[in-house]
Amino acid sequence: MEFDYNSTRPKLILAEYGRNVQNMVDYICSLPTKEERNRHAQVVIDMMGFLNPHLRDVADFKHKLWDHLHIISDFKIDVDSPYPVPERDAIHPKPELLDYPQHRIRYKHYGYTIERMIERAKKIADPEKKKSMTLAIANFMKMAYLTWNKDSVEDDTIIADLRELSNGELQLGPDVSLTKLDFKTPPPGSRTKGGNVPQQNGNGKGKKQQKKKKKH
Repeated sequence: MEFDYNSTRPKLILAEYGRNVQNMVDYICSLPTKEERNRHAQVVIDMMGFLNPHLRDVADFKHKLWDHLHIISDFKIDVDSPYPVPERDAIHPKPELLDYPQHRIRYKHYGYTIERMIERAKKIADPEKKKSMTLAIANFMKMAYLTWNKDSVEDDTIIADLRELSNGELQLGPDVSLTKLDFKTPPPGSRTKGGNVPQQNGNGKGKKQQKKKKKH
């Protein structure tokens, strides 16, 4: 005794119409004359519209059904369609290749943004602004470093990496003390237009002094 399972049957091309419709379309393809195929195709089109009434709300309802008829037949049906036969490539288009970045990042834990910031800082003519920008970049590099490495990092390491990435054009003295920055989400009601604001990890003396001043 043999059993007929769906797994052994031909694959349904458009499952929403069911296997009976697909069998009818296969039968139409086997008819010898175009007159017979046209007559049977119109009956199947009417049945497809009855089985999927939600398509009636779609623009060009009949056009959609005729496109589905050609798709179910695997574009083999030879009938006089009132609409142009859809192209196979248009039904199953191939996705376009993604344009991945091709630049090489020297230190991945700092990211490519750091390299762009360094290039911008190198072009600053004002010495004071350049020094301020260099210090800000170094602080950002320390934050990025600690994001991927939870262990502490010496400021000399960050300063040396900055010197290497800038080809010696951005340098900080050995007496510079870098600040650890953390990006924290402010509590509800205190969010600014800029979104998350970097906050300095310190001992909080500044806030305590402000509170004391308010008491006086």
